[in-house]
Amino acid sequence: MVLKRVGAMSVARISGVLYAIIGLFIGGCVSLLAMAGMAGRQDNPFMGLLFGVGAIIVLPIFYGLLGFIGALITAGLYNILAGAVGGMQLDLE
Repeated sequence: MVLKRVGAMSVARISGVLYAIIGLFIGGCVSLLAMAGMAGRQDNPFMGLLFGVGAIIVLPIFYGLLGFIGALITAGLYNILAGAVGGMQLDLE
């Protein structure tokens, strides 16, 4: 069985969602580090909270968009190259 073509938009949607989930995880880690780093500081204690909450919102969107665009480009290039060289062989049961 030879995989000659992939649906670029379906690959991009799946990758966008997966990268958004990864971004949410990384945003949570950044948030915890930001709040821990700002704990005990007297100059502006809400800066860590603002940065932490921003990371939880911004990073999943950023990662999701980059994953979507990257997968769309990759799937399109695969379709072009598979047409030129014959695709990828798969052994399925």
